[in-house]
Amino acid sequence: MKISTKGRYALRLMLDLALNNTGEYISIKSIAS
Repeated sequence: MKISTKGRYALRLMLDLALNNTGEYISIKSIAS
């Protein structure tokens, strides 16, 4: 199964949000870094 670059970034984002969930809002800027 091939995953596009956008798909890979989306998966990384969802995984990062799931693992580092504190219940607070998070900015796109902090996710990007």
